Amino acid sequence: MTGPETLALHGGRPVRERMLPYGRHEVDEADIQAVVEVLRGDWLTNGPTVRRFEEAFAERVGAGFAVALSSGTAALHAAVHVAGIQPGDEVITSPLTFLASANCILYCGGTPIFADVDPETLNLDPAATEAALTARTRVILPIHFAGLPCAMDRIHAVARSRNLTVIEDAAHALGAAIGGRPVGGLSEFTTFSFHPVKHITTGEGGMVTTNDADLAERLRRFRNHGIEREVRQRQATWRQDMVTFGANYRLTDLQSALGLSQLRRLDASLKRREEIAARYHAAFAAMPEVMLAPTQPGNRHAWHIYPLRLDRDRLREDRETIFQALRAENIGVMVHYLPVHLHPYYQERFGTRRGMCPAAEAAAAQLLTLPLFPRMTDGDAADVIAAVGKVIQWARR
Repeated sequence: MTGPETLALHGGRPVRERMLPYGRHEVDEADIQAVVEVLRGDWLTNGPTVRRFEEAFAERVGAGFAVALSSGTAALHAAVHVAGIQPGDEVITSPLTFLASANCILYCGGTPIFADVDPETLNLDPAATEAALTARTRVILPIHFAGLPCAMDRIHAVARSRNLTVIEDAAHALGAAIGGRPVGGLSEFTTFSFHPVKHITTGEGGMVTTNDADLAERLRRFRNHGIEREVRQRQATWRQDMVTFGANYRLTDLQSALGLSQLRRLDASLKRREEIAARYHAAFAAMPEVMLAPTQPGNRHAWHIYPLRLDRDRLREDRETIFQALRAENIGVMVHYLPVHLHPYYQERFGTRRGMCPAAEAAAAQLLTLPLFPRMTDGDAADVIAAVGKVIQWARR
């Protein structure tokens, strides 16, 4: 019986010759042509392509309206602002997320309150959310971690009990669905990101969806300096009346053309992500040292990332060493995320500390994000599986 293969970390031959990133954009000739057509047209920004992208996106996610913005962070900021968050207000959110989900609350002077996650799904725990309610709570902001939908029926029930607004952060969840209902039309606001590693990209960009026409109009004003009318609505007047506070968060027609083109192949992208996730599931189900990414019967997972968890009781090496070993094999694993309340800024400003969200903290110490994007080949997925097997065989107790 042969022993474990020598790791690349220790001078052995890596599984791959070139690094496989955890995520990567895909741009095809149709995307390029769509952008070129806008470059040859009359509008580079503030034009009709933005509106066409918004209308197509709203239809795709089952929302009444969609408002395009310059980034996913801008989308979150716009939603929190239009929801009316002011100094003294509290917003309950998950700690297991990218910083923008909490920072957007700070932009408006509000206070993020971190409720723990469900240890199985890694999404905001409705019971912990209810326990975190105070007289100052105004908004609940759940995050669909990795693309797995949150328990929105239970979160909405908590929100209704106090007449609270719900803002869903669906940066990971374009294409996800809850019992056949697409994520995007279920709450007062839902925000999306079009960063290059997301399901579709506009380079940088974001979207807020809503079913309320008044909220949509307020979002449009906010993205345009608070000015009452957008450029295309001011053809016959020079006036640019600022009627509310706002920012320059506009998405260009160039970016919208790219997003509109990419939207046409969202279903194919989702299908390929599901295929890769299924390969990982099948390969790792017999590996007791790791825990599979969670799924839920009846809900569609969008598979933005594949979060694999390490069972530290079965491993003699820590997560950082395993991370470095996989990177040495040219598998571009990442970690999503350091819980927000453990970042130095939040600890210094708000006094957050370790132990506040034990489920999120325990999961975060176990997590490794495996490569998952539509352009991955079956061979790429096989390399990931082989590298994980190689490293885990070496690291197991």
